[in-house]
Amino acid sequence: MKEKLKIDIVSDVVCPWCTIGYKRLEKAIAELDLQDKVDIEWQPFELNPNMPAEGQNVIEHIAEKYGATLEQQKESQQRMVEAGNELGFTFDYYDDMKMSNTFNAHILLEYAKDFNKQTELKMQLTKAFFSDRKDVSKIDVLRQALLEVGLNADEALAKLKNEEAQLEVRKKQDYWKNMGVNSVPTIVFNRKSAVTGAQPVDTFKQVLLELTDK
Repeated sequence: MKEKLKIDIVSDVVCPWCTIGYKRLEKAIAELDLQDKVDIEWQPFELNPNMPAEGQNVIEHIAEKYGATLEQQKESQQRMVEAGNELGFTFDYYDDMKMSNTFNAHILLEYAKDFNKQTELKMQLTKAFFSDRKDVSKIDVLRQALLEVGLNADEALAKLKNEEAQLEVRKKQDYWKNMGVNSVPTIVFNRKSAVTGAQPVDTFKQVLLELTDK
């Protein structure tokens, strides 16, 4: 039996284009009927590793980080809302929206991998942040997401204080940075080739066809 195509998605929970990119990839996989021929693993990347616990207003944060004006940001948000709508995902931007620290979310995504629940938890956390106006650095929000996907919340949350679990995430982040990943989403196929950004569904289809001999 032919080995599955390994797809690593280097991404952050609070990255809108990561969600759009994944949803387009998912659509490409479904349209080519390759669900059983691919193995997806999410890899940690913090867009804002120094984000304080209280977070920062999104508009303020993007202006500071990228120099984007309010008008540019509103246009960009509108593009994301439209792209989300096409893919069945709701981006609900609002004036008081805050950027969250996501380190704990990444620890929980590592935990979820052992139960084949990583993608489910990733989507649950992304939905909490973008659709449900929740702060994904808050323990009660993380607990709710874990319960939604049927994981043991107490066991998972205990990992947040576990030094080994923290180190594992840091090591993985360093690995991908050292591989040259500096923007997300970066989608890596069989650890050999990669595409960056939320590519169109057809681009993903082309890559998948080349790599799966379908």
